[in-house]
Amino acid sequence: MTTATYQAPFGALTLVADGDALVAVHLDGDPAAPPPRGVLARVARQLDEYFARTRTAFELPLAAPGTDFQRAVWAALVAIPFGETRSYVDIARAVGRPTASRAVGAANGQNPIAIIVPCHRVIGASGALTGYAGGLERKRWLLAHEGALLL
Repeated sequence: MTTATYQAPFGALTLVADGDALVAVHLDGDPAAPPPRGVLARVARQLDEYFARTRTAFELPLAAPGTDFQRAVWAALVAIPFGETRSYVDIARAVGRPTASRAVGAANGQNPIAIIVPCHRVIGASGALTGYAGGLERKRWLLAHEGALLL
């Protein structure tokens, strides 16, 4: 495993790779981690483009460990377009488990690759912002950055 720090507009992120694949983006970055190299340099470049609003989708090798259900949920998250949101119920339907919105919420909360696998794009059925590992202020910031939420 290799790690690196990436400075996002709202604070440091820790990037984690296993070989040539990204396995995690932690929102509680370690400023002491080394700068990105290898695949993590590619991640950093794509994050730069995302934050500059010149990239709306990531093209990176991902290898997050998880159950089949979690990986299905995470794949559904990646399919949510930049600037749009979906509810937990929408994701449950997308993975073929329409009554599993709570399980979707749990899988969403276990997503290890923040921002790249955009769990911030999932909101409550009422349109309310709900839990986010990085805090609701970061979720609000990311959604506003993408134009999915007006501040």
